[in-house]
Amino acid sequence: MLSTDKELAIDCCLLAGRLMMEAGAETYRVEDTMERMARTQELHSIESFVTPTGIILSPGSPHHTKLSRIKNRSTDLEKIALVNDISRKLSTGDYSLEEAYDRLRKIEKANVSFPVWLQILAAGIASGSFLLLFEGIWTDFPAAVLSGAIGYTFVMLIQELTKVKFFAEFIASLFVALIGYLAVQFQLGSELDKIIIGGVMPLVPGLLITNAVRDLMAGHFMSGLSKGAEAFLTAFAIGAGVALVLSF
Repeated sequence: MLSTDKELAIDCCLLAGRLMMEAGAETYRVEDTMERMARTQELHSIESFVTPTGIILSPGSPHHTKLSRIKNRSTDLEKIALVNDISRKLSTGDYSLEEAYDRLRKIEKANVSFPVWLQILAAGIASGSFLLLFEGIWTDFPAAVLSGAIGYTFVMLIQELTKVKFFAEFIASLFVALIGYLAVQFQLGSELDKIIIGGVMPLVPGLLITNAVRDLMAGHFMSGLSKGAEAFLTAFAIGAGVALVLSF
């Protein structure tokens, strides 16, 4: 393989890894995907080091080690599935290296997530469903739906405006608790605790906690601990927002 093809293969592996990490994939899955893609391009000496904030890829001599920063992280399982599909097709020969890289670039530029209104609606319905799951009553269902939808709207809006993750969760949970409190005060709800629990559930970092545990079990202690710390701070921000409302 020519040197230029080797460089393209390295860039292709890095791009795939970055897209997966930004979409919320586990560290061991990202490393495994990059190594499998590299082996199909005759890069057998590849070594990778993946953290939630960056990827270091060493293809071996005579090629240079490359670094890719992870600036944004979210949960996008569809994007992970698309990258995995490209990796498999590259491994089986259905895609050439150029085709795989081009499709990864299209995924990078495309917005494959659901529309904002649909995400807000889903958050509201999920909040109401969690209220019933925690043995709430049907009369509190509208209040839980409203608080969950508004809370999720605030977390997306503040995250976009300030780029401060934990502050967004704090403000969102504060409004969830405030809406629940007002609903009970105006007799539009009766069980404040169930309404708040249902409303904050879309904000809870469930996937982040799961990935932290899975990374720790796979031996990726740095990624596992950093994801666990992020999940803890997110949970603390949610609890602080709720506590601030209930303290008055």
